Amino acid sequence: MKKLLIAMMMCLPIGMTAQNNTWEMPEQGTNAANPDQKYLAGAVPEVDGKVLFHTVIDAPGKSAAQVAEIVRSYMTKMTTEPNQFEQSRIVVDDSVKHEIVGTYQEWLVFKSTALVLDRTRLMYNLIANCEDGKLDLTMTRIYYLYEEERDPQTYKAEDWITDKEGLNKKQTKLSRVSGKFRRKTIDRKDYLFNKFAELLR
Repeated sequence: MKKLLIAMMMCLPIGMTAQNNTWEMPEQGTNAANPDQKYLAGAVPEVDGKVLFHTVIDAPGKSAAQVAEIVRSYMTKMTTEPNQFEQSRIVVDDSVKHEIVGTYQEWLVFKSTALVLDRTRLMYNLIANCEDGKLDLTMTRIYYLYEEERDPQTYKAEDWITDKEGLNKKQTKLSRVSGKFRRKTIDRKDYLFNKFAELLR
């Protein structure tokens, strides 16, 4: 028993305490029949071989400039949230085309207890094209840096969370290894897309 506790404690980086995804809602992904249902085939779209989450959000009565102001404010706020790394920043802010691009590096937590902290660094770009009455939003260039405190492993979404890699052969369940990356990435994408929709109502 003592050896087991020591082994479990080794999973928690020195100086770290239990963490959670502050944005995450407990009910995300729950389904009585199949809790994996929302994460199955088609949940991670590919365009020209690249993983690309895309949505168009209505912004009734707002001009492109007003949409851009709201989006810029939140995308800038994101860069300083507790889960973000210092590399998170706005890299494009075109006030003429009303295009805003942010690059983000943040912690994505899979499991957090007093003894175990399982998480990855999630890296991605958000591309916002603001128009009169709507926002065209894309999340792409998704990468992961896993176990960076012990044995760093880098994965890109195209090789890790697609239908081929992130699901079992029958595509009825999440993959045992990469499935947790697929699940939490979709949860994070859903949160962000829903947040922008809420802000632009």
